[in-house]
Amino acid sequence: MTSTPPTVDWTALREEARAAMRRAYAPYSGYPVGVAALVDDGRVVTGCNVENASYGVGLCAECGLVSQLQNSGGGRLTHFTCVDGNGEILVPCGRCRQLLYEFGGPDLLLETPAGILPLSEMLPQAFGPDHLSK
Repeated sequence: MTSTPPTVDWTALREEARAAMRRAYAPYSGYPVGVAALVDDGRVVTGCNVENASYGVGLCAECGLVSQLQNSGGGRLTHFTCVDGNGEILVPCGRCRQLLYEFGGPDLLLETPAGILPLSEMLPQAFGPDHLSK
């Protein structure tokens, strides 16, 4: 017997990201970002960017999300969305895609302006933990 995957409410997940975006600390760039993801156990984790006066040590929203993931019990990310200061869908930068790969893998589904895509299409031929164990 095959089971069908649960339906994901992308609108609700995006609203979680928008709520996180409103808590961002972005006084230097003026570019708040919020993210939200589903975890394989059904939890929702969120994050927002937090800037710093020395620019280079600012934290991306994805850093906060992964920190919340680990601090709330770990698990694997299954679905992810990211929004800008207008609440519009935004794709994560390359660095953040690498971070998402670590905690969601190639099958993590991302909401993008082009639709729902697996991370394997957003970060082809990714380097990951398996490369370090060979």
